[in-house]
Amino acid sequence: MKAEIKLEVQLDENRVAESIRWTAAEGGVDRADAGAILLSVWDPAQKDTLRIDLWTKEMPLDDMKRFVHQTLMSLADTLDRSTSEEAPGKVLRAFARDWAVELGIAVPPLR
Repeated sequence: MKAEIKLEVQLDENRVAESIRWTAAEGGVDRADAGAILLSVWDPAQKDTLRIDLWTKEMPLDDMKRFVHQTLMSLADTLDRSTSEEAPGKVLRAFARDWAVELGIAVPPLR
């Protein structure tokens, strides 16, 4: 079995992303618009992360902040699932919540 995810990036004359579309046929996604992508790939030989961070020139600043915040929260979930340890995800979630409050994209929790 094989699955394929495709990314299509339209660039302007300065090689700046004008549009991003992605397709994942198995997930029912066909050339859906995206404002940004963060792609991380683990290289086991080098023990290093390779990545592509890309966003369109029309991506609003507040949306980018929300995107990064939600990505941090998702990474915390990934830590929970992949390590079966509670502490790393909990620490990352606390940081992400405080960071979002600091940026003004979240309301501080009631204590």
